[in-house]
Amino acid sequence: MARLELKNINKIYPDGAHIIKDANLTIEDGEFTVFVGPSGCGKSTMLRMVAGLEDISSGEMCLDGEVVNNLSPTDRGIGMVFQSYALYPHMTVYENIAFGLQLAKKPKDQIDSAVREVAEMLELTNLLKQRPSQLSGGQRQRVAIGRAIVRNPKLFLLDEPLSNLDASLRVRMRLQLAEYHKKLKSTVIYVTHDQVEAMTLADKIVVLRSGVVEQVGSPLELYYFPDTLFVAGFIGSPKMNLLPATLVGATEEQATVEVGDYTFQADVDAHTATHGSLMTLGIRPEDIHLDEKGVGVTVEGLERLGTESLLYTTLVRGGQEVLVRVPGTVHVEVGQRLNIRIPAEKCHLFDSKGKAFKRGKTLDDLITLPPQIQQAS
Repeated sequence: MARLELKNINKIYPDGAHIIKDANLTIEDGEFTVFVGPSGCGKSTMLRMVAGLEDISSGEMCLDGEVVNNLSPTDRGIGMVFQSYALYPHMTVYENIAFGLQLAKKPKDQIDSAVREVAEMLELTNLLKQRPSQLSGGQRQRVAIGRAIVRNPKLFLLDEPLSNLDASLRVRMRLQLAEYHKKLKSTVIYVTHDQVEAMTLADKIVVLRSGVVEQVGSPLELYYFPDTLFVAGFIGSPKMNLLPATLVGATEEQATVEVGDYTFQADVDAHTATHGSLMTLGIRPEDIHLDEKGVGVTVEGLERLGTESLLYTTLVRGGQEVLVRVPGTVHVEVGQRLNIRIPAEKCHLFDSKGKAFKRGKTLDDLITLPPQIQQAS
């Protein structure tokens, strides 16, 4: 395992492109950390800097307390899995997994024992004599993972390792990666643009935007308590509704805003904000309820997904778009007029710079335990 610290890390290319900007981050021993963000945000560049494949322009990177800025990739004790698998086509599965140990001139009996142990864990034992061309995409990815694991590195780096797999195989591989992490108790940094992968795999998510670390936290922290408008819109599928609003009143417990001709409340502390300030009201589609006493919307479109349906609506007075998630058994038609309620306790509010106001509840307030656990405690 390993503890990694990034202190004011910057990456500036000779042409002046500033890709990573004053990144500060600590990844603890055994954490599964996911770098996530849109294309071009710098997540792969940051991973390559950790690996030693990209120079650090300024700042300090420490691995287990040792500054590694000038250490070569081989001296950092890091195992990396690439998006492209990067297997040697002329070698067997056994030879691909063993290659790094052979380069390190490990004894043959030690190499054989290590390869077979890793192959058993990854369910590759029956494939050790096969070549990559004879394997499926998922099997090739497991070979690439095995080649990294067998070296027993301090830190595992995975750069979008599942992006070449089909949807059903990606789900299975996500579960397998989580299981490998439990067995190895290793420190992992995983890069993806897929927020579903981030939410399902991570102990800690690092959201990047244009080279800046936008927010760091657990999946639930980022989902229920986004610090910024960008994180609110990026984390969550379908994405959060973000409605332009104007502040018309605020206390330490609740803010009142106008969206079009409607008035809504949000349980946030916005008492320092100025009356009339431009805001953004955030509400997730699943937190909106159908309620005959609510505000009027018109259904412009819908997606039936089986257990649920997504309703694409617009406010009757104002025309703002609002996405509503309802049970799949709710019978709705395009063009139908409905009424919705937006609960104050579920709302988020962001100022004109995209900074979130503090919500009245904490994550602990939201977490509930299954009935059997509650009884046992």
